[in-house]
Amino acid sequence: MSEVMAVDVDIDVGVLKAEIKKTYSSVSTEPGTDFIFPTGRGWAEDLEYPPELANVPDVAVESFAGVANPFSLGRLAEGERVLDLGSGAGTDSLVAAQMVGPDGKVTGIDMTPAMLEKARGAAGVMGATNVDFLESEAERLPFADETFDVVISNGVIDLIPDKDAVFSELHRVLRPGGRLQIADVTIQNPVSAEGRRNIDLWTG
Repeated sequence: MSEVMAVDVDIDVGVLKAEIKKTYSSVSTEPGTDFIFPTGRGWAEDLEYPPELANVPDVAVESFAGVANPFSLGRLAEGERVLDLGSGAGTDSLVAAQMVGPDGKVTGIDMTPAMLEKARGAAGVMGATNVDFLESEAERLPFADETFDVVISNGVIDLIPDKDAVFSELHRVLRPGGRLQIADVTIQNPVSAEGRRNIDLWTG
């Protein structure tokens, strides 16, 4: 049963999620389009991504739409279990998979089927067997408590109205002593009620 929630922003969350899926499906299927945010390998290189980026297939990186570099907060260690929250076409997950090595595990989740299909294809091209991609929403993660050593995320949490639910879930699935490596957009001033109702501001 589908559920439409209102989360203190006076916006239909169901409509918002549909628009986000539409936007990022376009990033997946039409990566050459001019979006209002930067995309692609050149953008990831400008963000000073680690050298592992060079091994990530173009099929993933052409749809990269991150806002910063979560690996600037530190490299991942071999053997770590990693959750990539909002993995998109898989660029960050495939960088992470190289860092954690064969004894580690990366799980990418995304709510956009077109992105997930692209990420799985890229993992196959790269031969990455220590990474999986699942369809899920950040507010209700399909994992047991204390599953992950690290959560990475790039430009995703800002798209979700119920941030309390997201961080509650991240706290739940992180093991004691685990860490967050999040790159995201923040604002310094309050947003007007009209701005909070503007779907285009949420999705771009």
